[in-house]
Amino acid sequence: MNDILPGEADAWLDFEAKVGAWLARYGYRNIRMPLVEHTQLFRRAIGEATDIVEKEMYSWRDELNGEDLTLRPEGTASCVRAAIEHSLLHDGPKRLWYSGPMFRHERPQKGRYRQFHQFGVEALGYPGPDVDAELIAMCAALWRDLGLTGLRLELNNIGSPQERARYRTDLVAFLEKNASRLDDDARRRMHTNPLRTLDSKNPAVQEVLASAPSLAGHLGDASRAHFDGVKRLLDAVGVEFSINPKLVRGLDYYNLTVFEWISDRLGAQGTVCGGGRYDGLFELIGGKPAPAAGFAMGNERLIALVLEGERSSGPGREAPHAYVVFQGEGTAEYAFALAEELRFARFRIVLHAGGGSFKSQMKKADSSGALYALIVGEDELRANEVAFKFLRKDAEQLRVQRGQLKQTLSEALAQQKG
Repeated sequence: MNDILPGEADAWLDFEAKVGAWLARYGYRNIRMPLVEHTQLFRRAIGEATDIVEKEMYSWRDELNGEDLTLRPEGTASCVRAAIEHSLLHDGPKRLWYSGPMFRHERPQKGRYRQFHQFGVEALGYPGPDVDAELIAMCAALWRDLGLTGLRLELNNIGSPQERARYRTDLVAFLEKNASRLDDDARRRMHTNPLRTLDSKNPAVQEVLASAPSLAGHLGDASRAHFDGVKRLLDAVGVEFSINPKLVRGLDYYNLTVFEWISDRLGAQGTVCGGGRYDGLFELIGGKPAPAAGFAMGNERLIALVLEGERSSGPGREAPHAYVVFQGEGTAEYAFALAEELRFARFRIVLHAGGGSFKSQMKKADSSGALYALIVGEDELRANEVAFKFLRKDAEQLRVQRGQLKQTLSEALAQQKG
């Protein structure tokens, strides 16, 4: 787990603002769920034999209430639980989003921490391929907003639970026949979660799986038609993709469409966003059956990519408009009131704190990144004025009546933009 320090947090704020505006364009509304849920929610939703449930969840027994609790390792199960508990679909489908920390005890690596942050997007109550395609096209639009390039999209059709069950039988028979050529991890998963062997990173295991039966051969007409609809819609808006027949995702609740957006600049675990359809999850955790689809994206990984592309120009932090410098008897109160007055008018103002000489205050003003220094000395105090100094260009310092300061600052900012 790690701290996000002020310099990096500026990039987070910019990222979160862009994501918020993007979600609003697509009509998604915010929902906020607790960090802690009953452990059984994740065991039922994610699957007992998944890596997350087996070895990555932070779980404990609450002795006061006799409950097994878990820090949420992902958001979809919590979102669906909330939708069921509060009958959110009683008046029709919902487009929802959430954000915040998730927790998994896994090996830390670039952009992956044990406390990590996600934006999750869930479309609840929509059965058609149009929503699957919308979710994927949304991602492509966000990458453009963030200025990200080089992300590739992989899709797969994993069919219905019944189709996967038939495939599972054939796959297990194949794996058992070739057990001596598998690694320990694949042999362990062979009976608990055999589909996860398909995305093994071991080249020797992949060599064995090259001749394994295909999931595509076990899909029925309805599953194929749904996936064909997704592909047609993506083609219609120019979203490029490749089919990865071994993409199954790590959570048991998925069906039909699954997808991942992947970068080659983040090491072996390059997925920055992934999701798909999960039509059975409502019923699985005790609700009425309802179709659903969604995705989650890793904030740390995406921000790392954004910063990598912005190293030459910095993260785009919004600098203060002005820094207020003051010195002399009675100037502190005047400067304090002045700063509040300007902030009320929506200017970004930093008021000097901590004392110091005029020279040291001006150094702080310059290092703050502010465009202007507003200087209050005893002369300015007596005349009810402010000295207006340009910090980022050569221009003559002005003396401005306090009542005219907002207009002067607005005009200077307009000229700066021009």
